[in-house]
Amino acid sequence: MGKVDAYVHAALILHSAGKEITAENILAVVKAAGIEGDEAKAKVLAEALKGQNIEELLEAPVVAVSQAAPQPTQQEEKKEEKPQEDEKKSEEEAAAGLAGLFG
Repeated sequence: MGKVDAYVHAALILHSAGKEITAENILAVVKAAGIEGDEAKAKVLAEALKGQNIEELLEAPVVAVSQAAPQPTQQEEKKEEKPQEDEKKSEEEAAAGLAGLFG
């Protein structure tokens, strides 16, 4: 699992304590942990969590993320294939050029 943001931890602590998740409360928790607070980050998180059911979010975070992840379209898959083909050709050309130096 990757690093979880201190502001998210602060929101979870507030939720666990039964406190309101506001920008001010998030900043207070973050500052209590010895981290310099960023008001913009706290406001964005507080607004994003406003009206959300935190318990629901915590129950199935993996499902929500996997369903929300965009799947590549056929056109995007074709775009991904082309650079690999070009890379292969340039490697072959480079090898042929080197062979010419020593041949």
